[in-house]
Amino acid sequence: MTIPSSGAAKRTVAVIGAGAAGLCAAKHLLAKGLQVVVFEIGSQVGGLWVYENDNGLSPAYQSLHVNSENKVTAYQDFPFPESAPLYPDHAQMAQYLAAYADRFALTPHIRFRSTVTAVRAVEGAPGSGWMVTLAGENPQFFDAVVVASGHQGVPRHPPFAGDFAGDYLHSHRYRVPDPFKGKHVLIVGVGNSACDIAADICTVTASTTMAARSPVLLMPRMFLGVPTARVLGKIEKPWMPWPIRRRLRELVTRMAHGRMEQWGFVTPRTRTHPAGHHLLIGHFIWNRIKAKPGVTSVRGNEVTFSDGSARHFDTMIAATGYEVDLPFLSADASPVRGRWLELYHQVVRPGIPGLYFVGFFNVSGGGNIRMMDDQAQWVAALETGELGLPGRDEMMRVILKERETMARHYPDSPRYALELDPRTYRAALAGEMRRSARRP
Repeated sequence: MTIPSSGAAKRTVAVIGAGAAGLCAAKHLLAKGLQVVVFEIGSQVGGLWVYENDNGLSPAYQSLHVNSENKVTAYQDFPFPESAPLYPDHAQMAQYLAAYADRFALTPHIRFRSTVTAVRAVEGAPGSGWMVTLAGENPQFFDAVVVASGHQGVPRHPPFAGDFAGDYLHSHRYRVPDPFKGKHVLIVGVGNSACDIAADICTVTASTTMAARSPVLLMPRMFLGVPTARVLGKIEKPWMPWPIRRRLRELVTRMAHGRMEQWGFVTPRTRTHPAGHHLLIGHFIWNRIKAKPGVTSVRGNEVTFSDGSARHFDTMIAATGYEVDLPFLSADASPVRGRWLELYHQVVRPGIPGLYFVGFFNVSGGGNIRMMDDQAQWVAALETGELGLPGRDEMMRVILKERETMARHYPDSPRYALELDPRTYRAALAGEMRRSARRP
């Protein structure tokens, strides 16, 4: 174990993960002249967008497409090619990320098939550096660490999963519809994965049912011939309070799909993560998919719902989200606090210098990759000392305030602990960068 002297010419940074978050983190850090090593557990870049990725963490299914238009999905300085569809599929996304790595010469800095087993602070003064241990290797010293390992690798199962006597799987394991031919299938959840899978399997199943515990607004992918986000971008204004913006979204949805209640769902009265699939309502029209409220109990193959009805199912697919799993971090370094992450603007761990997190969020409309780019740019500026941070107490105050805001505006569900409103977040991040630039 060797720790370089403080006279080292360049600061060294370890980036964990070569998915979309890790790639842009490496790109921005390298552009600042830092020495970067990216540790990737699999054999290729692309993370969750690589179908059957040998890292074992990708939830990509064969029909997967990105949910945001390619223009808002792309990195700021690397647009999709002109030939790309509005909503690229997983293969096109993987190709795009590989092209990004080539364009910015990131691949030589990536160590593939490298499993990080421990990240520990160097003993001594805070900010002295980090020892990163790989499976089967001795610890290596780095001045800083960027965790970009993703948050969709460890499934969160519903409490009744063990009570179901039929075939059970989490959406993380779903790939193709063929195994469900002729079966009565219950999909638990109503997020984007649930909508995708329901639309995917309903043409081969005996029946497909979606159990929606929470209200949902199934927004159309296209409206008036263009991506719906473009329309909302024109009619929604930053000064509008949320109730007005919610009503506008309800109006767009009703014009395209009707009321949620006519399909068996409940229209939300709080902020919710947008969900939908361009074919989903069509399958409801053809009676290929039906909706039920939340599950209250499971006994054998019989599932009882909150409306008192019960049905027999052969298969249950739980599209119930994921746990944030960071097994290589010690308890004091890990930001996981129950369902919340104790991170300043979802990036910085208060009181622990040199440890950053990129990509641990869900954008409530817009592109995750674009937001990762914003975060990575901020990390690079912080790591070079161009920008500063407030004290630990101030960072904790902001974290608690953001947590209270989320609890007040969003449903009481684990998935919303990582939710970010793109306008609010980018404004906060830009403001932080302006303020920190003025700090002595």
